[in-house]
Amino acid sequence: MIERVLPFLFVLALWWIGTGVVLYLDGLPQRTFRWSRIGASVLALASLALLVVTRDSATPAGAYAAFGAALVLWGWHEIAFLTGFLTGPRKRACPEPCRGWRHAIHAAQTILYHEIAIVITVAGVAALTWDRVNPVGAWSLLILWGMRLSTKLNVFLGVPNLSVEFLPEHLFYLSRFFTHKPMNPWFPVSITASTALAVLLLQRVALAEIGSYPWAASSLLTALVVFGVLEHWFLVLPVPLARLWSWGFRSRRVESGRADAEAATIPNPPAR
Repeated sequence: MIERVLPFLFVLALWWIGTGVVLYLDGLPQRTFRWSRIGASVLALASLALLVVTRDSATPAGAYAAFGAALVLWGWHEIAFLTGFLTGPRKRACPEPCRGWRHAIHAAQTILYHEIAIVITVAGVAALTWDRVNPVGAWSLLILWGMRLSTKLNVFLGVPNLSVEFLPEHLFYLSRFFTHKPMNPWFPVSITASTALAVLLLQRVALAEIGSYPWAASSLLTALVVFGVLEHWFLVLPVPLARLWSWGFRSRRVESGRADAEAATIPNPPAR
């Protein structure tokens, strides 16, 4: 029984721990961001090497290794974006009033470099692994990218649960591009399409022999899509999502406490 759910537990652990680590690092003082990016870059290079090593390994271990390497690469992009290193040419919110296509263009400008870097990464990993026996890394990155683009579009068009608390202070201007609405036209399309993809992948899991490479690869990708669908539902359901990563937010509370303590030591200006 444990073998059947192991891929889902593996993806769940990476999803929960990886998100919490990124949140913790991005909540630290900005003077630490350089070291976070250096550490993430070293891990990203090691992950690229691992993808090359495992691209001809049609084994369950190869599938797990390629999947984990892809998530580390994705984590590099998350850290680069949330530390403000790789965002876009626009570093400020829109002045009021700003609506329609102009507002959409401004929103795209805030994440342009980030999206270009992801496209380059996905294309590069696909070029390295696509014609090999183990393309799990490329498929994982493609799914992550598609799900994240869909989430960004939903947040821009309007959803009830925006989770702005996940934005670090230096990127809080991005919240001006979030829209609070009960629903938007893209949400039912995105949730239907992603659920259909999960069902198709689940059928591949059911047809594969348990413990084989096709079974492991399909199970990992199915779990990734399922968690992507779950994240979409979090956009509309009243779920206190931040509580899942309360430990990741501790660095922000510590830094806020330090700032308050430093402010308390500054004497009040003399009365005029």
